[in-house]
Amino acid sequence: MEAPNPEFMREAIRLSIEKMQAGYGGPFGAVVVKDGQIIARGFNQVTSTHDPTCHAEVDAIRKACTALGTFQLDECDLYTSCEPCPMCLGAIYWARPRRVFYGNTKQDAAAIGFDDQFIYEELDKPLSDRHIPMVELLRAEAGAGFRAWERHEGKTEY
Repeated sequence: MEAPNPEFMREAIRLSIEKMQAGYGGPFGAVVVKDGQIIARGFNQVTSTHDPTCHAEVDAIRKACTALGTFQLDECDLYTSCEPCPMCLGAIYWARPRRVFYGNTKQDAAAIGFDDQFIYEELDKPLSDRHIPMVELLRAEAGAGFRAWERHEGKTEY
């Protein structure tokens, strides 16, 4: 497996600064690399798109999957200017890249006002104790969709 390439991290850092200064959102950038080439660039666009999920890593993952025509990033590396937040970490695990390289730490992000620690703490709590109530509703009816999935002959496993 090849060594990390600092130039790819520099591109993620460059995006984080350039796109933040252009007014897209916070100072976060990411690139997805396959076979030694950048196949997708992402940057934070939370405030400019009014989309709380448009973090740099998610943006880069979406673009890379579109470019590759797949929902998994096998044999790809993700370079991101900051250690991923809990949402991005979830997206990364679903996308299954080979490796992730990050610049700033989550402590560095917290120091400038991007503190995700409360989300980590919420994940450890029972559903009934979370800040945003999580209430089960119509589980039996919702199960119809899962039963249909089990029987669906054209499904793509993931």
